[in-house]
Amino acid sequence: MNMKRLYVVLLLACLTCMKSVNASDKPVNEKMEWFKSAKLGIFIHWGVYAVNGLSESWSFYNGQISYEDYLAQTKGFTAENYKPEEWVALIKESGAKYSVITSRHHDGFSLWNTQYGQLNALQQSAAKKDVLSPFVDALRKENLKVGIYYSLPDWSHTDYTDFTRKIKRYKISDDPKRWKSYLKYMNGQLRELQTNYNPDLWWFDGDWEHEDDEWQVFKIKKSLLDFNPLCIINSRLRNKGDYATPELGVPVQRPESEYWELCQTMNDSWGYRPTDTNYKSSQEVVDILVDCISKGGNLLLDIGPKADGTIPAEQIKLLKELGRWVKKHTKAVYETEQGIPYEHFYGPSSLSNDRKTLYLYVRDIPRDNQIVLKGISNQFESIEVVGTSCKLKHKTYSKVSWNDYPGVTYITIPEEALDKNYTVLAVKFADPIKLYTKVVGAIESN
Repeated sequence: MNMKRLYVVLLLACLTCMKSVNASDKPVNEKMEWFKSAKLGIFIHWGVYAVNGLSESWSFYNGQISYEDYLAQTKGFTAENYKPEEWVALIKESGAKYSVITSRHHDGFSLWNTQYGQLNALQQSAAKKDVLSPFVDALRKENLKVGIYYSLPDWSHTDYTDFTRKIKRYKISDDPKRWKSYLKYMNGQLRELQTNYNPDLWWFDGDWEHEDDEWQVFKIKKSLLDFNPLCIINSRLRNKGDYATPELGVPVQRPESEYWELCQTMNDSWGYRPTDTNYKSSQEVVDILVDCISKGGNLLLDIGPKADGTIPAEQIKLLKELGRWVKKHTKAVYETEQGIPYEHFYGPSSLSNDRKTLYLYVRDIPRDNQIVLKGISNQFESIEVVGTSCKLKHKTYSKVSWNDYPGVTYITIPEEALDKNYTVLAVKFADPIKLYTKVVGAIESN
């Protein structure tokens, strides 16, 4: 083979290899696009624990109530006023692009008509019906993405290792056959959820109780992806998923994962608890959403419906108030990415995907009606208040022709343009944003 022909063969081999790599990477990137752009989802914790307003599953696991009394709540789980279409209308009004619902929590109570076990809404509750399917159908009709929460442990199942914090049924090493029986049950339920609902997103939980090989996480993941290569899996499959899931605490620093989602309650509880009146204000909820957006993540905001299927009035009010702000500031919410460092703007910010628009989130009434931007090397094309027709003026100081230091820019916001939660400014450039990050010395002409 002459050198020229060898070169052509090697070149074609390299191109084939690159094509193969790109083809395998492409579905991963594609499937995450909607998730990255969504920014807001609604989490739903609904189960028998809503009957007496108890902590979901943990109340019997931690010995706060007997298992028998906990399970007796199935008699009060009526879902008599459950209207999934109204749930979805409210979710859509909030501005959320997806919803995740607890198909089964750690207590083993399933919301759908599962053929594995009898602890479900149809066979062992006053509801006497599958309450998961109509909700999924309603989400699909409104073009919202479907997320299914599934707990890997089932503390009610007699073949599961753990029953309560103090009572352990057995060790896997002592009875591997029994554990195999549990896995058959668990995987059977996953197949049902997969086949019946084909969720866009899988939200696993409870993975801390066993190791990778015990759960057989790679087998689970392969099964889900073989069925739907575009499905997204959260990190609670022993960190083998697509995105990180910090819980309750708004991250001070952005998580290292490229994709992440904060799951957060409206009060201090996941499920319905009438005694928990420590609700966040609409301002505080918007604070959390803006914080997530500015760090390039999503907010999965939780609601806990009552046992009859109605959503508490406080939660409805918060979703509607959140929806008002999101609707007004749509372009500064969806399809944005992490903003600029605080050294350049003393507040949260985000960037459009093409990085030609900088969004500034102004929480309070600024002193002298001005905010300050530092170290932006681009020419400003325009500045406007998002959701209004208000155009803003700006002045730049300390910029001279003989130095590339871009100066300090003051932007004036009329008081009448301020939003009651967050005022958002859109600063537009002709080219992608360029930040000046040099250590500034003397700005002088020599």
